Amino acid sequence: MTSPRTPRILLAEDEEAMRTYLARALTNAGYEVSAVDRGTEAVPLLETGDYDLLLSDIVMPEMDGIELAQRCAEISPRTKVMFITGFAAVSLRASREQPAAKVLSKPFHLRDLVLEVERVFEEAGEAQA
Repeated sequence: MTSPRTPRILLAEDEEAMRTYLARALTNAGYEVSAVDRGTEAVPLLETGDYDLLLSDIVMPEMDGIELAQRCAEISPRTKVMFITGFAAVSLRASREQPAAKVLSKPFHLRDLVLEVERVFEEAGEAQA
């Protein structure tokens, strides 16, 4: 009997301390995490990898999180998307342009992040069942 595969998360966050913090928390929660500091670095990983969730900051240099989510939908349509942001107005834009994506506003507790990620995977599992 094969054990279920560890869910894979692609984390795109331009702030180094936050990226390290989030990657560690998600890894400790049992996820396999690839972390990049910009959307343009995430695109090739989406093209070659098999990610279950794109967790992206919205405000980043070169390519913002919303544009990244749009590229993700083209490249890897089954990958779920979740945004993190410190900007309320940007959160509203994300909700309009990516209505299926969850938006988590900074600051948030790591426990809340892990719970939201678990919820995304539970909803995905229910949709597949």
